[in-house]
Amino acid sequence: MPDRSRETRPTLEAVAARAGVSRATASRVVNGGAGVRAPLADRVREAVAELGYVPNLAARSLVTRRSGAVAVIIAEPEFRVFSDPFFERQLRGISRELTVHDSQLVLLWVEGQDDHERIARYLGGGHVDGALAFSLHDHDDLPSVVRGSGVPAVFGGRPGGPGAGSQGAVPFVDCDNRGGARVAVRHLVALGRSRIAHIAGPSDQTSARDRLDGYRDVLPTADPSLTVHGDFTAASGARAMAGLLDRGAAPDAVFASNDLMASGALTVLRERGLRVPEDVALVGFDDMTPVAEATDPPLTTVRQDIEGNGRLMVRLLMRALGDDGGDAAPASVITPTTLVHRASA
Repeated sequence: MPDRSRETRPTLEAVAARAGVSRATASRVVNGGAGVRAPLADRVREAVAELGYVPNLAARSLVTRRSGAVAVIIAEPEFRVFSDPFFERQLRGISRELTVHDSQLVLLWVEGQDDHERIARYLGGGHVDGALAFSLHDHDDLPSVVRGSGVPAVFGGRPGGPGAGSQGAVPFVDCDNRGGARVAVRHLVALGRSRIAHIAGPSDQTSARDRLDGYRDVLPTADPSLTVHGDFTAASGARAMAGLLDRGAAPDAVFASNDLMASGALTVLRERGLRVPEDVALVGFDDMTPVAEATDPPLTTVRQDIEGNGRLMVRLLMRALGDDGGDAAPASVITPTTLVHRASA
């Protein structure tokens, strides 16, 4: 049986006839080529809209040498990505901005070193126009794999490890982790708290190290035993808080390096019969509202624009691809943070 929908689909020839131009002119406009005068280009676009013409992507790629796809690489296990609202928010921002630029998101998982060869082959095979990678770890070779692929790229978060600041480094988007941590700890100091603990994130990620540095900026002589490390999960925050309480004198305030760890710490404090904020004031980081507003009491936290940073990553990549009309290489961006006051501190 013939495909009737295919028979009635508008063709490029029909667009050219409606616009009163040659097929070659219509093709250049539809496929993003240059050299067509504005009045003619406008007529072609009007014809496309009137006829409901959908360009053939294979033909477009021959003209533009672009795939219309962007790889988004997350250096975390799949279960972690789907259980942490941070990743959902960042992916939402990336996806929405890619839609604005008529590009498709291709999600790639990296759960270990064995995945690097597969990622390198995919990036180097012409399947995508560029790459976005985030949740980078110092020990991971992923940044080098991305740099070596030859495709334009942007990192989410300041990369660390060997070669992070080398010539030709990939631009990144990050928030002011250190400054946000300073604001959080100064807030606790202003409340009159004197034994302020810090539940830090994993030491192989720059965001966690920067937030620890911000804590130390404000409290350079703090007892080292008041700093414990988690892995940005609620369970690790609970373990860290239990460890702090089991060591003896309880802190009267805690700054946790993200909201999930703060929520885990809050659960343990309540289980131990400690009141928040009366006995222990608590501040998180990220302002993930599904977490921060669901705790009891609601969590005071440092806000970063997670979705906005995802959008910004795409914009920097499009600049690298030349889609914004500029010819300057994109520069890394550090976005501001703010303290959101709720009831926990």
